[in-house]
Amino acid sequence: MLSPEFVQALLSDLESDRVERTVSTSNTDKFAQAICAFGNDYPNHRQPGYLIVGANDDGSLAGLTVSDELLRNLAAIRADGNVLPPPAMTVEKVVMQAGCEVAVVVVQPSTVPPIRYKGRVYLRVGPRKGIANEQEERILSERRASLVTTFDAHPVGEAGLNDLTMRLFDEYRMQTVDAGTIAANHRTTEEKLASLRCFDLTSGKPTVAGILLFGTNPRYFLPGAYVQFLKFPGTTLTERPEDELEISGDLRTVVETMRQKIVGHNHVASTQGEGFRDRPIPDYPEWALRELFHNAVMHRDYQSNTPVRFYWFSDRIEIQSPGGLYGEVTQATLTRRNSYRNPVLAEAMKSMDYVNRYGYGIQRAQSLLLENGSPPPEFEIDDKIFLVTIRPSIR
Repeated sequence: MLSPEFVQALLSDLESDRVERTVSTSNTDKFAQAICAFGNDYPNHRQPGYLIVGANDDGSLAGLTVSDELLRNLAAIRADGNVLPPPAMTVEKVVMQAGCEVAVVVVQPSTVPPIRYKGRVYLRVGPRKGIANEQEERILSERRASLVTTFDAHPVGEAGLNDLTMRLFDEYRMQTVDAGTIAANHRTTEEKLASLRCFDLTSGKPTVAGILLFGTNPRYFLPGAYVQFLKFPGTTLTERPEDELEISGDLRTVVETMRQKIVGHNHVASTQGEGFRDRPIPDYPEWALRELFHNAVMHRDYQSNTPVRFYWFSDRIEIQSPGGLYGEVTQATLTRRNSYRNPVLAEAMKSMDYVNRYGYGIQRAQSLLLENGSPPPEFEIDDKIFLVTIRPSIR
C-alpha cells in the first residue's frame, strides 16, 4: 500500500519521467497513453511508473474526491483490450493532507515490449511523451530478447521466414497496428514481425507465437500444436467415433475449423416462447463452447506434445488442455484472476476478436450456459491438465 509520504515525494519530484500528474478524471485516452508509456519503460529504468490522478502539473493537490467509479475505470484499462499486451498495474486511492485524495496507478515495466494503445506505441523520455518512431520501436523489440520470460516469445531455432505465411501476418497487422503507423512504415519484414513479438531480431528467428499464428506447418516445430476432435454416439471412449479430426495449422485455421464442428454437431430444439413464437434452444450455447475452447488454445502449455482434446459425447463435452493453471491463478480464483502463460498469443486472439475482454472468458461461458438452461461447467485441474466438462441444457 502506498503511503501519503511516498506519494507526496513523487508529486514533488517535478523532473522525474516516471511520474505523470493529471486533474482529469475522465480522459481515458490520456490515462491509457501514460500507462502504455510507463509499461514500455523506454529509458530502461526497470522501475514502476506512476500515474497520479488528482494533482496539478506543479505537484500541488487538486482537492479531488476519488470515487469508486474512477478506480474501476482506471483498473478496467488493463482488461479492455486497447492496451496490448496487458500491463502489470495496480490502482490505489491515497488520502493526502487536509483530506485531499488522489488515485495512483502503479505500472510495472513490461517484459514483452512494445506495448501498444489502440495500435500505437507510446513512450515517455524526460519531458517528451509521444508516439514511438521506428528506431525506438526497434530498440524495444530488441530489448525484449533479454527480458523474455514466456515460452510463446522465445525464438524457434530451426525456423525461418519461409516457414511463415506473410499474407496472414499482413492481415493480422492491419487489425493490430494503427493505420497511420503502417502508412509511414519503412521497416524490414523482420522488424514488422518483431514489433508484434512474432520474430526475434537477436537470433533472426520467428518466435513460438509467430509460428503458431502464421506458420505454414506449426506441428513440425511444436508437435503438440493441434486439436484432437472426437464425436462419440454414446458416453464412453470405447465406442467408435462418429466424427474425428486432427485439426492443425495456423491459429485462425484451427479456431475456424473448430467453430464449424461446433455448429455442425450442436442439436437445436425449439420451445414455445412469448407470443406463441418458437425459441431455439441448442444443446449447448455456441459461444460458451467457443469461449472455453479459445481458453484452452490460449492458455495451454505449448512445450507439451499433448494436443488439446475436444471430446463430444452424447451426454457431455470434455475440453482438455495440457499445462494446468498458471501464475497466481488457483481453482478457487479461476473466475476472478488471470495470468497468461502465452501473453503474445492472448494479445493476438483479442486482436482477432476471438476474445472479448481479458479474464472474462470463463465467466461469460458460465453466464451463457445458465441462460441456456444448462448446468454450470465442471472443472478438473491439476499441475498437468485443465479439463472442463459441459453438459447439455435441461429441457
